[in-house]
Amino acid sequence: MKILIAEDDAETGAYLRKGLAREGHAVDLLRDGREALTQATGMPYEFFIFDRMMPGLDGLALLKALRAAQIDTPAILLTAMDSVEDKVAGLRAGADDYMVKPFAFVELLARIDTIARRPALRAEVTELVQGDLRLDLLSREAWRAGQKIELQPREFLLLKHFMERPGRVQTKTILLEAVWDIHFDPKTSVVETHISRLRAKIDKPFATPYLSTLHGIGYVFEPA
Repeated sequence: MKILIAEDDAETGAYLRKGLAREGHAVDLLRDGREALTQATGMPYEFFIFDRMMPGLDGLALLKALRAAQIDTPAILLTAMDSVEDKVAGLRAGADDYMVKPFAFVELLARIDTIARRPALRAEVTELVQGDLRLDLLSREAWRAGQKIELQPREFLLLKHFMERPGRVQTKTILLEAVWDIHFDPKTSVVETHISRLRAKIDKPFATPYLSTLHGIGYVFEPA
């Protein structure tokens, strides 16, 4: 799984990242709650592990913000606070589980596995619609204004990423990680090339463009 950890204690964060990586998970580690919010809203993750107390934005506020943004990725809160009231506050903020420090790593793994096996409570999304653009996630077909658009596999992933985040700026780094699973800048124009191809299919044949370039910053998908 792709897991985001937000933990301001360097030793604990390194311990978690190392242990989860050994179990085969792809792990990103941040030490600030606001940075974690930006990362979690711009990148797809399958699991969150957040510390209760962090600079910038604490774990409770971070979870509340993500749930308000309709991001329902499973999450575990880690904390040194063990009162019933604190546990209830964490669960009400949107946590799937709540672990008090110190804890056994094997128990954390067991809880992650248990939560990950739970059936989704919300209906599976099979279609994305933004403006007059529709994307079928099962057939991987797209239509705009009733006109079918043929997409290559990477173009489909790129469009899906944008349609799930309308109005949010997507940098080259975010797109490389989300669509190509590349965690460094390969110094190629792969993103620019695919953006150009996608724009030629979803924008140029139509009167209103949806995909814009913010020079020096990134790209934004803004349906009419």
